[in-house]
Amino acid sequence: MPVAFLPIFLILVVVFVVILFFYIIPVGLWISALASGVKVGIFNLVGMRLRRIVPTRIVAPMVKSHKAGIALSTDQLESHYLAGGNVDRVVDSLIAAQRAEIPLGFERAAAIDLAGRNVLEAVQMSVNPKVIQTPVVKAVAMNGIEVMVTARVTVRANIDRLVGGAGEETVLARVGEGIVTTVGSAEDHKSVLENPDRISKTVLDKGLDSGTAFEILSIDIADIDVGKNIGAQLQIDQAEADKEIAQARAEERRAMAVAQEQEMKAKVQEMRAKVVEAEAEVPKAMADALRNGKLGVMDYMNMQNIQSDTKMRQSISDAGNQKDPRTNK
Repeated sequence: MPVAFLPIFLILVVVFVVILFFYIIPVGLWISALASGVKVGIFNLVGMRLRRIVPTRIVAPMVKSHKAGIALSTDQLESHYLAGGNVDRVVDSLIAAQRAEIPLGFERAAAIDLAGRNVLEAVQMSVNPKVIQTPVVKAVAMNGIEVMVTARVTVRANIDRLVGGAGEETVLARVGEGIVTTVGSAEDHKSVLENPDRISKTVLDKGLDSGTAFEILSIDIADIDVGKNIGAQLQIDQAEADKEIAQARAEERRAMAVAQEQEMKAKVQEMRAKVVEAEAEVPKAMADALRNGKLGVMDYMNMQNIQSDTKMRQSISDAGNQKDPRTNK
C-alpha cells in the first residue's frame, strides 16, 4: 500500500470504529435518560442492542412513566416488547388511568394489549363512555303488527373484563334480542308506541352486559316505526296454502273419477262386444234349428213379424219424445 494513502485509510478506519461504537453504545440516549432522571446503565443499553431491542422503544416510555410518577423497570418493558406488545401505548394507558384515578397496573395493561385490545382506547372509554347504535331491529307484537326499533346503547369499558370479555357485537346482539322479546310480549303494538321506555327498562333489567368487556349505562330508543301486518300476511299465506291443498285434493278426486269412468267405459265396450258376439251366434243357432227341423218356416216368419212390430213401436215412441225446436217442448 503506498504511503500517501495510509493516513486516509487510518481516518476511514477511525470513523468506522467511532460510528460502530456510538451505534452499539447509544451514548446520546444514555445521557438523555440521565438528564431525565431515569437510571439506565450503559451496559444495559448495549445488552438491548444485543437482544435486538431498539433502545429508544424502551427508554422513551420509561422517561414518560418516570415524569408521570409511575415506577417501571427496564425488564418489564423489555419483556413486553419481546412478546410483541406496544410498550408506548401501554405506558400511555397507565398515565391516562392514573390521571383518571382508574386502578390499572402494568401487568394488567400488558395482558390487555397482548390480547389484541387497544388498552389506551379502553381507558379513554372508561372516562368518556361510547354510544353504540343498533341496526334496525324488527319485532312482531302479539296482534301481528311489525314494529321496527332503533336503539342507542351507552357503554363504558370494564377494565377488569377486557381480557376474555365479549365485544360490541355481543352487546348489540343481546340488546336486539331484548327488544324482540319485549315487543313480542306486548299484546298490542300501540302500547309499545305509547311507552317506548318500556323497552329500555325491560332490556336493562336483563343484565345484558354480563360476561362482556363493557358496562351498559343506558339504552335509549332512537326511533320506532310501524311495519307490516305480519299476522294478516301469515293468515293470507295460510289461506293460500289451504286453497292449494284443497285444489290438489279436488284434482286427485277428479282424476280418480275420470279413471273410474274410463274403466266403466271399457267394461261397457267389453259387454257390447260380448253382446255382438252373442248376436252373431243367433243366426247360426236359427240356421241349425231350421236345418234340424226344430224351427219351422212359419215360426221364423212370426218371429220376424214380432221384431218388426217391436222396432216400429220403438220408432213411434222415440218420435213422440222428441222436442219441438220452435217451442223447445
